[in-house]
Amino acid sequence: MPSKGWHGHRQHRAQKDSEFRKALLIEAVNSLLADEIDVAKSLLKNYINASILFEPLAKKVDKNSKSLQRMYSARGNPTAQSLFSVIHALQEAEGIKLTVNEVH
Repeated sequence: MPSKGWHGHRQHRAQKDSEFRKALLIEAVNSLLADEIDVAKSLLKNYINASILFEPLAKKVDKNSKSLQRMYSARGNPTAQSLFSVIHALQEAEGIKLTVNEVH
């Protein structure tokens, strides 16, 4: 049986399971901190598509929806300001506040 990929099982799960969604957002931020920018953009795009969607997010961060979609595409290059304003809006939408912890 062929795999459904992201747009199948995992996206459906993210839409229904808040803990899975939170883990996806945390993994995206951890990927940014690990300098895995392409992974982080992909995870953030998946998170946005499974939760708030680009149009409402664009209104929250005062950006054009298509511009946001391009930022999180494989060839996108979001600025730090855009990245962090989106992450801030996603935290608010999810009702969480992410923090950084030191790990030895």
